[in-house]
Amino acid sequence: MLKGYADHWGLVTGASSGIGAEFSRQLAARGMHLVLVARREDRLRGLAGELEAAHGTRCEIVPADLSQPHAGRDLLAEVSRRGIAIELLVNNAGFGLVSSVEQTDVGRALELIQVNVTGLTELTLLMAQEMVERGHGGIINIGSVVSFQPVGYMGVYAASKAYVLHFSEALWAELRSRGVTVTALCPGTTRTEFFDRSGVPGWAERNWSEDVKTVVSTGLKAFDARRSYVVSGWTNYLLSLAVRLATRATVVNGSMSVFRPRVAPH
Repeated sequence: MLKGYADHWGLVTGASSGIGAEFSRQLAARGMHLVLVARREDRLRGLAGELEAAHGTRCEIVPADLSQPHAGRDLLAEVSRRGIAIELLVNNAGFGLVSSVEQTDVGRALELIQVNVTGLTELTLLMAQEMVERGHGGIINIGSVVSFQPVGYMGVYAASKAYVLHFSEALWAELRSRGVTVTALCPGTTRTEFFDRSGVPGWAERNWSEDVKTVVSTGLKAFDARRSYVVSGWTNYLLSLAVRLATRATVVNGSMSVFRPRVAPH
């Protein structure tokens, strides 16, 4: 449970664009000061200027590459050095990878695990320990609608988001009576740069998708209600339920058509 948003500090990873940038905007609108974290420092500076002008909140910029080992520990050490106590952590940093097995860049797949799983775990546990000691605080971890199922041609990403959901739910159960709320936000297709960077450019434009404002608003409402997880959008929520009713083989075989590589005509 938060002491409040106004005049407290939040930390948002992957804040340079998409869902992370929108979390920063909506938290700043609630009066929260922010530590903005991403690799693209120029974008962070532009966002910080926007938020300070619009809401008068303070913004600290910490450029960081969370694909590097112990980057989370180093990030929190820098935040502590600046004398900032984090009341809300938003673990948004992450990326996807769409590829057939034979074409997969193994190094890129391992980098995905480092960011989506290892880095998130490091930040979550270190911050949760501090919050439990203080008796208050909150963490929002960004999962996905694919947290509920395996996905062909997107196996590493879907598995990483299943981890995020299960890990977050476990911490929610363990920490909710100790003043700390942990919520997993599970969006479906969202209009961001995600798919362009995942190897399927234009996917969000060609398919039904949500805007980031709706996704983030849904996440914050669920967090305020101290829910363990939330799926953004009724269509996505119904899908998350449907895959639990079908056999696992049916679900994963059905997913194959979504990102199946197109074969060029001879």
